[in-house]
Amino acid sequence: MKLHRFTAFGLSSSLLLASALSLPLFSSPVWANQTEGQLMAQAVSVLSSSNFITVEQDHQTTGQVRVIRLNGKRYLDFDSEFTTAQGPDVQIILYRGKTVPLNVSEDDYITLGKLKSFKGSQRYEIPDNIDLDNLKSVGIWCRKFNVTFAYASL
Repeated sequence: MKLHRFTAFGLSSSLLLASALSLPLFSSPVWANQTEGQLMAQAVSVLSSSNFITVEQDHQTTGQVRVIRLNGKRYLDFDSEFTTAQGPDVQIILYRGKTVPLNVSEDDYITLGKLKSFKGSQRYEIPDNIDLDNLKSVGIWCRKFNVTFAYASL
């Protein structure tokens, strides 16, 4: 009799714990045999990829940028190798041409926002109302001095 109570207690405890943790008790989940890379590949689609090209030699910039789609939204995704020189009021811009000149005209770009970090991976959302067919590159640009540090074609 004690053995039956112990078995019933153990089974109900297992069911309660699995339910609380939302874990399947008797079958493995669909994703159990997939690697993290395979899961990421399903969630992220790369729309374009390019390396940064330095425009102003005093502001060396390296790394790669990708335009990705993740959960229905588009982003500029800078890789972990991204580095650029420091400066005041450095912005991320989307530019009309395939290359970004040293000095830009206000009519030729859209600002996505302030650069988050001068080094390392970072991501910037591209609003849905921005048509990337009309914007051909991304620039690292100092608003204060109107100086482009670098660009990458999209």
